[in-house]
Amino acid sequence: MSETFQPGGLPDKHQVAASFSRAAESYDSVAALQRAVGHELLARLPESSSPARWLDLGCGTGYFSRTLGERVPGAEGVAVDIAEGMLRHARPLAGARHFVAGDAERLPLRDESCDLLFSSLALQWCGDFSAVLREARRVLRPGGVLAFSSLCVGTLRELRDSWQAVDGFVHVNRFRRFEDYQGLCATSGLQVLSLQSHPQVLHYPDVRSLTHELKALGAHNLNPGRPGGLTGRARMLALLAAYEQFRQPQGLPATYQVVYGVLHKERQA
Repeated sequence: MSETFQPGGLPDKHQVAASFSRAAESYDSVAALQRAVGHELLARLPESSSPARWLDLGCGTGYFSRTLGERVPGAEGVAVDIAEGMLRHARPLAGARHFVAGDAERLPLRDESCDLLFSSLALQWCGDFSAVLREARRVLRPGGVLAFSSLCVGTLRELRDSWQAVDGFVHVNRFRRFEDYQGLCATSGLQVLSLQSHPQVLHYPDVRSLTHELKALGAHNLNPGRPGGLTGRARMLALLAAYEQFRQPQGLPATYQVVYGVLHKERQA
C-alpha cells in the first residue's frame, strides 16, 4: 500500500529538526499530553517484554529513555532523534547508553540489533511510514517488538476548522489517515498485536494558550505552503470568534486523535 501524502504534504525534515531543536528547553514544561500518551504506550507492551537492548526512537528530551532505563535495569538503551538540540538536552540526563542523531526512515543501527523499538508521538513527522516499518523490521531481533504512538487525521480539528472559516489556508499540520496506518502495518511483515485510534481532548481557557503550547512543543504549523508573515489583528480576532463556537464548560477543546500500535517480529521457525 502506498502513502497518501504527496510531495509537499509534510514538512521538510530539516525544518522539523530545527523546530524541535529550538523547543528543547521549553518542551518539558508543556508536554503533559506527550507524557500521558507515552505512559499509555508503555502499558500496552506485552507483559513478557524484557529487552536486552531497547531503542527510544524520537527520544526528544529523553523522558522516556529515562523511564525505559528504570523499567528495564541492566538493559542497553539507545536514544535516537533527528533534532540535535533535543539530544544535547537529553544526554546529560542519561537514561540511555547511546544518544544518536538519526532518521526513523534510515536508522543508523545494525540489522537485528534491538529487542524493543519504542517510539511515542514522533512518527507522525515521517513522510514514508512504510520505510519506518521496514527499518523497524530490519533492526528488530526475532521476537522483538515495535511499540509506537502517533497522530492521525482528526488531530486539532477544531483549530483547523476555525482557520478554514477565517481564510481557507492550512494552518494546522497534516496527518495521515488511520486507515493508512492499518494498511501499512498489515503489509509490513510484522505481526500486528494491536492497532487502535483513541481521541484525547485537552481544554484551554483561550486560543492563545493552545497556540503558545504548540510553539513551545515545536509542533506549531510546519506545513509546506503555509501562510507567511505575521497574523494580522483582524484575522486573529476572526479566529478567536470562530473557535469560540467549540467552547465547552471545561474550556476550548483541542482533540488529538492518537494511534497506538504494537507489532511483533516473529521468530523464525
